[in-house]
Amino acid sequence: QVQLVESGGGLVQAGGSLRLSCTASGIAFSSYAMGWFRQAPGKDREFVGAVGRNDGVTNYADSVKDRFTISRDNGENTVYLQMTSLKPEDTAVYYCAAGLFHFATMPDDYDYWGQGTQVTVSS
Repeated sequence: QVQLVESGGGLVQAGGSLRLSCTASGIAFSSYAMGWFRQAPGKDREFVGAVGRNDGVTNYADSVKDRFTISRDNGENTVYLQMTSLKPEDTAVYYCAAGLFHFATMPDDYDYWGQGTQVTVSS
């Protein structure tokens, strides 16, 4: 059974930082690219960023570039999303996802999803 479990969400003031984690089980973690998405109330799920399988190469949405950093630890089956300089518009439920395509930015390109973790940024 495949499971992706996110953690690390919470309430933070604007300008603050949070680090999200996503730990996978039931998949060959190093064989999958890992992505982060977010969904705010009333909005579509949007791409935040992704990291390749083994090379650590990342891509990001323009809205988070230079503020968010994705990394992975294949030994721990975990992917991280370090978020800095947070803004109220970053408030959303954040999801991690696993897929076979590098640099995929569409939700349909990912095969497995976590349950999400809430991030709320107060002004």
